[in-house]
Amino acid sequence: MSSSDDNDELPVVHINIPRRYYLLPGAAVLTGVTIGLFRGSRTASLRFLAENAHRTPKTVRGWYLYNKTKNYRVTLGGLKEAGADATKLGLTAAAWVAIEEGCTRLGLDDVREVAAGLGTGTLFGAVYRLPWTALRRTTILGVLIGGVLRALRWSKEYLEEQVQTRALEAKAATTEGQEGVAGDTRDVVDAKNG
Repeated sequence: MSSSDDNDELPVVHINIPRRYYLLPGAAVLTGVTIGLFRGSRTASLRFLAENAHRTPKTVRGWYLYNKTKNYRVTLGGLKEAGADATKLGLTAAAWVAIEEGCTRLGLDDVREVAAGLGTGTLFGAVYRLPWTALRRTTILGVLIGGVLRALRWSKEYLEEQVQTRALEAKAATTEGQEGVAGDTRDVVDAKNG
């Protein structure tokens, strides 16, 4: 095969990843980082103060090193907690998306949000070994969140359907109006010629 052939182009592979696969876990990770930074740094600060309350520095150099060490510990504690919270929330959101996609592939598209809420709440309770009452609460909360998301998806689909219907009606009315104008124009031209 020569290089002058038209078929030298390599085939292009397009990978279409639905937005919810990366938006939901990504937003959960960012939320986890934010929450973890605040909670972890506050906890590390209080821990450092409690551990060093009995030995306050006496010199200027001592206060400098005290505050420097405290700042490092606060930063490290915040980053550790941010990583932990980001991982927890990111995996929880990824589980939600995986259950939702599994329901879609099984043909249970109508209940995918509710099933994802139920599965995620149950999985969360099992991973953290929650007592039965707390497990029941997390499961009910997951089902409620899934139900709200399902209602929002239904209303979005309904509104999109209404918009399409109105667009078709407007297009049909415009087409009829143009035909009416064209017919009136032909009548005027025929009257002048005839």
